[in-house]
Amino acid sequence: MRTSPLKAFASKGNSQGLNPRALADKRARDKNAAMGGDRKDKKAQNQRIGQRSDSDLHHTGSGVKRVSIKNNRGFFGNGTKKE
Repeated sequence: MRTSPLKAFASKGNSQGLNPRALADKRARDKNAAMGGDRKDKKAQNQRIGQRSDSDLHHTGSGVKRVSIKNNRGFFGNGTKKE
């Protein structure tokens, strides 16, 4: 059985085997992307509308659309694999 030399770096939250510096940089980039610009506006809009336990919210060009969890997470009847 072969083992990866990167396994030493793989720990909780580090499934890509990044070194500690690269992991810190990636987390900073991801946080900036999630907390800035368009995402910030969409999060605020979601809070105004209110999330429910039976549906997910989709942001479209014309507004927000509420979609059932079954359809959204089941790829709208096409399963989870794209071919």
